[in-house]
Amino acid sequence: MPSALPIADPAPADGLVDPGPGAGDVPFGVYVHVPFCRVRCGYCDFNTYTASELRGVRRDDYAGHALREIAFADRVLERSGVPRRPVSTVFFGGGTPTMLPASDLAMILRAIDDTWGILPGAEVTTEANPDSVDAESIATLQRAGFTRMSYGMQSAVPHVLATLDRTHDPERVPVVVDLAKQQGLDVSLDLIYSTPGESLDDWRTSLDAAIACAPDHVSAYSLIVEDGTAMGRAVSRGELPAPDDDLAADMYELADRVLGDAGYDWYEVSNWARGPEHASQHNLSYWRGHDWWGIGPGAHSAVAGTRWWNVKHPAAYANKVLQDESPAAGRETLDAETRYVERVLLAARVRGELRTDELRREARGRVAGLIARGLVDGRAALGGSLELTLPGRLLADAVVRDLLDED
Repeated sequence: MPSALPIADPAPADGLVDPGPGAGDVPFGVYVHVPFCRVRCGYCDFNTYTASELRGVRRDDYAGHALREIAFADRVLERSGVPRRPVSTVFFGGGTPTMLPASDLAMILRAIDDTWGILPGAEVTTEANPDSVDAESIATLQRAGFTRMSYGMQSAVPHVLATLDRTHDPERVPVVVDLAKQQGLDVSLDLIYSTPGESLDDWRTSLDAAIACAPDHVSAYSLIVEDGTAMGRAVSRGELPAPDDDLAADMYELADRVLGDAGYDWYEVSNWARGPEHASQHNLSYWRGHDWWGIGPGAHSAVAGTRWWNVKHPAAYANKVLQDESPAAGRETLDAETRYVERVLLAARVRGELRTDELRREARGRVAGLIARGLVDGRAALGGSLELTLPGRLLADAVVRDLLDED
């Protein structure tokens, strides 16, 4: 089942936020969470629901509920005194957004544009499973203003897909990539490595298959076995082996080498692109601490120093928005210390994003040691930015802990 929501302060029904100084000084994005899946993958603890889990609400009603939250969001921002900004990025995630008709996704995007305006040239992405789109639906999305498709490929190896409970045919991936390219859309492929039973040769097969599709962007994430998932239970019972950290490191190094040889540059620890123009601008907005409003059940938002998250079940969400109440389940206000910690934590993972002069004096004093250990690029540091080396990317969490250590 989906993971639990964080524990935090109660969220007021009116949803108002205290804008504070500098509100509206950063770009504003919109995330739309579509929490529907045909089947639940055994490794997934995202806020998703199959048809049998939708008690009290219909999938067909989702678009109307999302439109109500968009209208509510506009009133909240205006009443809170947050300056109006056009939308710089839109991302439909899930779940599988393309389980909804393309016309519903187009309707939601149109409402976002009608409400705030979408900047010319803005990145507009939807996630999709390879078996959830066809030529007609992709063409509809392109006409509606979508600019980018992010396909959940995960693997090209049947036994790995089976372990992940993925049901799509791997031969479908190049077909839908080509369909998106025919419409002039950017394409990203998402891969997962370190699946139980996956060998280094299996992973090389998946990398080669992804590169053969010539996407504009590739994400590669090491599998995390989450408590409470079907895979987590299988690992705890000994039915599946736990992922091997050393093998996962070998797989990451292989991915970086193979993708690099194919013309993809890393720009974030788990992301590679064919040049900066193909980097995920929406994800960069998270890593840079921009504002965004999250629409839908379980969606998270961050505006003007306040962060909140919506109730998780679609029926509970529907009940809130139909009463013109905030669907938020909890919220927190970020203090200066939290902002600093999150800035270092997120920006350190992005190539060239964290300036050394942003670090506190104690942290700046540790950069030389990180360079000596081969974890931070010395030449980039001389230029004023903190850039992880390949070993540093493998130990990114340790680098961040070192930078944040107050002792």
